[in-house]
Amino acid sequence: MTAPETGRGIGNGERAAEITTTFVGLPRDSFRILHVSTGNVCRSPITERLTRHAVQERLGVLGGGLIVESAGTWGHEGAPMEANAETVLTDFGADPAGFTGRELLDEHVIRADLVLTATRDHRAQVISMGHSAGLRTFTLKEFTRLVNAIDPATLPPLEDGVVTRARALVRAAAALRGWLLAPTVEADEVYDPYGAPLTFFRSIGDEIHQALDPVVTALTGVPARA
Repeated sequence: MTAPETGRGIGNGERAAEITTTFVGLPRDSFRILHVSTGNVCRSPITERLTRHAVQERLGVLGGGLIVESAGTWGHEGAPMEANAETVLTDFGADPAGFTGRELLDEHVIRADLVLTATRDHRAQVISMGHSAGLRTFTLKEFTRLVNAIDPATLPPLEDGVVTRARALVRAAAALRGWLLAPTVEADEVYDPYGAPLTFFRSIGDEIHQALDPVVTALTGVPARA
């Protein structure tokens, strides 16, 4: 989806998929992951729902305080997810039901502990909103590359809670950013499938799924099932 010239105000609207199950004995806390693309009807909904699905598969619960949501820099407020995006999620066994698009608001960035964007342009737009977002905003593929370079043994154990582990992961990734650059300009991009046939949507879904796998493994300390 090609965005018009920036200058239109970020619209209103709110939709967050809150994953509030906590582990026994741990304080009630949360860690909010915000996925960002352009229209919030293709890439970011796929990434949001695949993240939730993967966390639930690894932990057997809905995430120990993780909150996973998405928005668009030119979001289609109240719009349903694209039908091909729904099909991609169904292919992976994830649930597309109940999704509605929204435009990115300042409050979404303020509340987010980790912002993962589809492209470098989205990352720049999020950071330009301020709110000290630079150290917690990455493209999805950039974050994956950084996470792959982090020794899991240096992260807090799962017994300390997913929230504690997630915060440590973001700090470690931010510290590595200047030392581990992308091999090419395109390496950190997830291209827009809006208006494309299902085959292209599926290829983008595969890209997102592959990028998310090491991220969710690092967050949960649990690898994907063979």
